[in-house]
Amino acid sequence: MSKISQLSIMVFLLLGTMVFSQDYYYQKFKPFNKNIPSPEEFFGYSIGDAYTRHDLVVAYMEKLASLSDKATIQFYGKTNEGRKLVMLIISSVDNHKNLDVLKEKHLLIVDENTNVTEYSELPIFINLGYNVHGNEPSGTEAALLAAYTLVASESLLVEKYLDESVIFIEPTINPDGRDRYANWANSYKGNPLIADKYDIAHNEQWPYGRTNHYWFDLNRDLLLAVQPESNARLEWFHEWYPNVVTDFHEMGTNSTYFFEPKQHSASLNPVTPIENNVVLNTAFAKDYVADLDEINSLYFTKEKYDATYPGYGSTYGDLQGSLALLFEQGGSRGHVQETETGTMTFAFTIRNQYVSTFATIKAAIKNKELLYAYQNNFFKNAINQAAKSKVKGYVFGDNYDKNRNKEFVDLLLKHKIDVYSTDEDLNLGNKTFKKGRSFVVPTEQKEYLMVRTMFETHRKYRDSVFYDASSWSMANFYNMKYEPLSKLPVLNSKITLESNIIKTPELAFSEYAYLIPWDDYYAPALLYKLQEQNVVVKTAQEPFIITTDKNVISFNRGTLLVPVSLQSMTNHDLFELLNGLCKAYGIQAYSTNSGYSISGIDLGSSNFATLKQPKTMMLVGSGVSAYEAGEVWHLFEQRMQMPITKVANDMFGRVDLERYNVMVFVSGSYNSLSKISYDRIKDWVAKGNTLITIRTASAWAIKNKIVNERFIDVVKDSIVPRLNYADARGTIGKQKIGGTIFNVDLDITHPIAYGYYDRNIPIYKNNDVFIAPSKNSFATVAKYTEQPHIDGFVSQENIDNYIVKSASILTSKIGSGRVILFSDNPNFRGAWYGTNKLFLNSIFFGSIIK
Repeated sequence: MSKISQLSIMVFLLLGTMVFSQDYYYQKFKPFNKNIPSPEEFFGYSIGDAYTRHDLVVAYMEKLASLSDKATIQFYGKTNEGRKLVMLIISSVDNHKNLDVLKEKHLLIVDENTNVTEYSELPIFINLGYNVHGNEPSGTEAALLAAYTLVASESLLVEKYLDESVIFIEPTINPDGRDRYANWANSYKGNPLIADKYDIAHNEQWPYGRTNHYWFDLNRDLLLAVQPESNARLEWFHEWYPNVVTDFHEMGTNSTYFFEPKQHSASLNPVTPIENNVVLNTAFAKDYVADLDEINSLYFTKEKYDATYPGYGSTYGDLQGSLALLFEQGGSRGHVQETETGTMTFAFTIRNQYVSTFATIKAAIKNKELLYAYQNNFFKNAINQAAKSKVKGYVFGDNYDKNRNKEFVDLLLKHKIDVYSTDEDLNLGNKTFKKGRSFVVPTEQKEYLMVRTMFETHRKYRDSVFYDASSWSMANFYNMKYEPLSKLPVLNSKITLESNIIKTPELAFSEYAYLIPWDDYYAPALLYKLQEQNVVVKTAQEPFIITTDKNVISFNRGTLLVPVSLQSMTNHDLFELLNGLCKAYGIQAYSTNSGYSISGIDLGSSNFATLKQPKTMMLVGSGVSAYEAGEVWHLFEQRMQMPITKVANDMFGRVDLERYNVMVFVSGSYNSLSKISYDRIKDWVAKGNTLITIRTASAWAIKNKIVNERFIDVVKDSIVPRLNYADARGTIGKQKIGGTIFNVDLDITHPIAYGYYDRNIPIYKNNDVFIAPSKNSFATVAKYTEQPHIDGFVSQENIDNYIVKSASILTSKIGSGRVILFSDNPNFRGAWYGTNKLFLNSIFFGSIIK
């Protein structure tokens, strides 16, 4: 047999089994306790030979905790699909016995009122977090190996690590997404293994495992705190305040390995202390360099990744006195895959993450004094900065929407920001903040940097290219009216998550009618519950003033009218239903015994339009933005408690469209739909139905002549300037709008804007969809203002040539129906409470647009 044939057989056998001895990972930490099962012994396969399901991950962590006094297990939450969020706490036996005492002493470090100068007896607290993106799976496997090593190794080095640290292993931050991906990879595993990059094992299908149950990116959600996984992590974080937080990821298969420092030339978060990015990162990098060099792994630093957005797992801790660290491993996306330089095995990706895990532990212990001194001073320095600032606090609140107020207050409280109610009305310029519906956040508090993050806006950065968003002022996300204060008013009680800041007066019984303002965030949920019970509900298309059980009240457009005489249920049952819903949603309703208005339309006017119950269908599947589809799905189910039918786009031709009266197209490519499908859509709309398009779906509708609308035309220079090749990234990046907040003028008389009182509201734009205002004078619902820029990076060229000329929302008639086009995403990341209502109005009020 030739040498070439022998070599071919050896390669075939290697790729066909791909079983790696566990010595490949942790041979330097021998010997191991024979009574502690290794992952290979517990699972029946070697780490790297299969993708470990989350239930098995949990079972192994439970096994380690049951067998060793060095480990305890903590379940800190559950996912949407009911999977446990698990933390394995590992330290020496003595540290475990005294963990409550150590925790108490550790928390004194972050107490702004306590000055600790001696740290030598305290262990360092390290949070090792893995697999926030479910289809970046090497982290969880590395976590299993790390847990075994720390619990079972009897080496003096590991004993030293456990004596000097308390380690929290968070093996799977996103269990739902991980299992979605693990099932895919295991199901399509070849035998022999297939390295061909076109094999289905390497090409996961929609919606992919990156996201959680609702297709949210959990690595963008820590600041926004929308998903249960993130809320559980925040609660855990603020219970422990670890010194070091890791965030293990994967990137493209042809990439090597990244660890911090991040990109030096990139824009920095304006709030994060520079010491974090320079001193601490550099100190840790020395150990990553040494340990990765030792195993001959290629890597890069100071490129590609920035630390601007504060909602990553690798940046949130930086605003809490921790050192948060990002790792990115080139992914195998399967068990073995060809790359530009050879084959990438799953086991190789795991080893780099495992080595960096222990380099982190080593660096944290080595730099304990530096980390503790930094953490000890962090919150004290923040308060000192606040004392020097001219801004002494922020007052905020919506005078009409109590639930949106509550949601924003709850967000602040989740981030441990102190919030107070006020005893008096505050008049600031042309804004009035009413007692009982406004709140004050003082700046001189421990979470001063988070206060700034929530309220400050920044429009100038040193770089024009961003890895993610360049704006995140959460007050704008919530369309929250707010003002900085140069002097604090008298503060009332401090708000907690248990505080009842929504007080709903009792509803009086009526035999005539009930009125429900459309002001509240959860009014659409209440409306749908009424429609589910076949209650006839109308909406006001003009304002009016009428006498109610709560005196004379002014009602705005969008107010819901429930005429008692038109209902099929008894008057008593209607009252009980409505009263129960008002209490459940915290919404105030009014009763009236007369249809006569003091001013404006009477209750029998034709300007009260009867509302249809929405029966909504959304296209999903290949080519569709899973993020945006998930945002709509989440809004319907979790907030509004409404059903939405999700139809795979390759099934569209078989769907009976007559079952639905509202159709939602989020961003994506709908090129798989045929010309016949386009005609079906237009015919369906023309019958009186509503099509809603978002971002690139709006562009698709225009390009494919579903609607007769147009884009902004810009005359470009005929002369193309000659530029340096190296300047391409910055030049091209400057023209992109990666995530910026703009001001729009909203026609608050239009049904899409019912429930809004201010014509100027903030919206979020992260695309290049620039739609011209409608030729119909009454159909442009929202247009960017002449000075639209609120927060984030945008070039002046984009503002002048595109933004100020564009419509953000418009409606387009087709027969008896209409298409509602959003050039921006009103549901972005589930956090834009301020514009959700525009989308929900499209669902409920689309049918009454004339």
